[in-house]
Amino acid sequence: MADPLLAAAEQRVQAPAIEQALALFQTPPGPEVADLRHGYLDLLGRDDPTGAHPGQRLMLNRGLALIYQRLWRPTGARLLMGLTGPDTSEEHRMALEMLAISPGDRVLDVACGPGNFSRDFATAAGNGLVVGIDASASMLEVAVRETDDANVAYLRGDACQLPFHDASFDAVCCFAALYLIEDPTRALAEIARVLAPGGRVALLASCSRGHLPTRAVNTIVRGVSGVRVFGRGELTRALEEEGLIGIEQRVAGLAQFVSAGRPR
Repeated sequence: MADPLLAAAEQRVQAPAIEQALALFQTPPGPEVADLRHGYLDLLGRDDPTGAHPGQRLMLNRGLALIYQRLWRPTGARLLMGLTGPDTSEEHRMALEMLAISPGDRVLDVACGPGNFSRDFATAAGNGLVVGIDASASMLEVAVRETDDANVAYLRGDACQLPFHDASFDAVCCFAALYLIEDPTRALAEIARVLAPGGRVALLASCSRGHLPTRAVNTIVRGVSGVRVFGRGELTRALEEEGLIGIEQRVAGLAQFVSAGRPR
């Protein structure tokens, strides 16, 4: 008998990928909670974990979702990393290098936005599975519309409460989003929890530099925009505390790229 969740999906939904994603859930969502009408699995309904600051609320804007990949992210990268820092094409290459995705792998893209990285991961994973999760319906609508890969499933959910079993994914990425998540420490713990033995994590986040203490910078920046500025050693220590190894960090301007792995 067909799953009632799948029966509610639009034609753009890749049913096999949704089914594979549901198989990784700790507790399968009931039909009264989950919604597939827009091409992604909505686990939040009216709940909104985004946060109340302007920078966080902006991520829900439909107009931003339309220009995010081609204008907003490239401009933001230049402001964050400087003219000599990695551009968005280089970011994609670095993410693939840090994650070392192999055909058949299961990949989680946390705060996937319009799916610009998820689609790259889909190619690398081949017959594997890519799951993109984001709290913004506007971003996910664009992701669904621009994704043709049959091995990609999109979910609307909370990065601080990932619905998956422990050790579900071979690779987990969170690029240019951790600093906007309301509780980034909890999100990192969840990322580490769902990472399988031998799996890899790739992060792109903010990085405090200069003479002002990180706490003072955060008081100003986060208080106004909701964007958190991480200390240079804050993320690497957090990943180490979660039991990850092989931690590497590259700082570019006011950004940091951090990778790590789960011991086998």
